[in-house]
Amino acid sequence: MLEKLESLKEKWLEIEARLNEPGVMNDMKLYAKLNRDYKELSRIVEAYERLKLIFSNLENSRHLLNTEKDEEMKEMAKEELLLLEAEKEKTEELIKNLLIPKDPMDDKNAILEIRAGTGGDEASLFAGELYRMYMRYCEMRKLKCAVVSESEGTKGGYKEIVLEIKGDGAYGILKYESGVHRVQRVPETEAQGRVHTSAASVVVLPEAEDVEVNIRDSDVKMETARSGGAGGQNVNKVETKVILTHIPSGMVVTCQTERSQLGNREKAMKMLATRLNDLAQQKQHSEISAQRKTIVSTGDRSAKIRTYNFPQNRMTDHRIGLTLYNLDSLLDGNIQEVLDALQVAENAEKLKEGVS
Repeated sequence: MLEKLESLKEKWLEIEARLNEPGVMNDMKLYAKLNRDYKELSRIVEAYERLKLIFSNLENSRHLLNTEKDEEMKEMAKEELLLLEAEKEKTEELIKNLLIPKDPMDDKNAILEIRAGTGGDEASLFAGELYRMYMRYCEMRKLKCAVVSESEGTKGGYKEIVLEIKGDGAYGILKYESGVHRVQRVPETEAQGRVHTSAASVVVLPEAEDVEVNIRDSDVKMETARSGGAGGQNVNKVETKVILTHIPSGMVVTCQTERSQLGNREKAMKMLATRLNDLAQQKQHSEISAQRKTIVSTGDRSAKIRTYNFPQNRMTDHRIGLTLYNLDSLLDGNIQEVLDALQVAENAEKLKEGVS
């Protein structure tokens, strides 16, 4: 492992030198890629330097223990050894996790789709609460979040809402949210106080680059309509809403957030490319999903992943058996603890599979 770490440090130094070259700074695409690689390797190099210092301190403490005659000093050396051994173990574990190959999709922006499932109006209301949860979380993480399309529920919430999330590693942060989210609570319309169960599905996709998916114009049927909802004079008089149908796959996307038809078409084409790219990615990941015990980032999106139980103020993530009793806080956007636990579970699974 030490040889690999030394090799990565050399690569890090090479990238550092390249970042200072005038030619590289003039090529923004290359500069951005090198800068991402540099930041990613910086964490590994920092942990490696810490490990080398621990090894040096361990050697000094062992030497002191073997040569020192003063009993008090020997006791201090023993205590120091115990602390250093624990720190060494912790740092080595961190390095193992940092060395796990990163999904290249993780750095991309994300498209997050929420759809009301079983449960009628209650499912739409719950979809609205999930939307607010993700919006608040994105605000905390300084991720830019914008609504691409929405269809409101008859009594509030949303039948469907699609978000575009931009920021460093947006997809990698939110990818674990894909799946069916189930809610258990007493609806306001329920006179007898019975707990009802309803659900909403969440899909998180990495935003496709222009070069990743080639969509022929002849394969896309475009329709327009007037945008709904509140807005200026333009809203109900001009057909700016765009509906694209990809004929070979039957996939349909809608965009109505831009003021012009052209702007909505461009955004809708990006969404279509993202969904088609995701279909291809899902096929590639199917074998990995079948082998893995924990369904995390590459799991079945129709699977129930989480239950939100209001009477008990409880949230349970069924993939990793995590139960928390702070539902109010979670729905207020404080979901980092859950996402971190899912990341740890996936890393542990990869280590079991022998990823190095």
